Amino acid sequence: MVSLFDGLIEWIKRDYKEYKFRFVIELLAWIMSIGCCILMAATVPNPPFLLLYPLFILQCSMLAWAAHTRNSTGIFANYLLIVIIDIIALIRLLTI
Repeated sequence: MVSLFDGLIEWIKRDYKEYKFRFVIELLAWIMSIGCCILMAATVPNPPFLLLYPLFILQCSMLAWAAHTRNSTGIFANYLLIVIIDIIALIRLLTI
């Protein structure tokens, strides 16, 4: 088990050294994602979608960019599609 964590820590260090800006962007997007999940869970059944959708769009855009820099087609396509879905949802919310 210790060797698993050692490998993980080394991978994180290597990732940080290779592309510091991307590492920070991914970390910020991850923190935003967790924050959005907690906010949504805490405010069910009436979550503040006017606050959440822009945050979803921003953090998914950040992660899509990071996936693109890693040449990860599947993850890039996933986050791009989520951004499009959330933009459509936000537009619908604003026109109700």
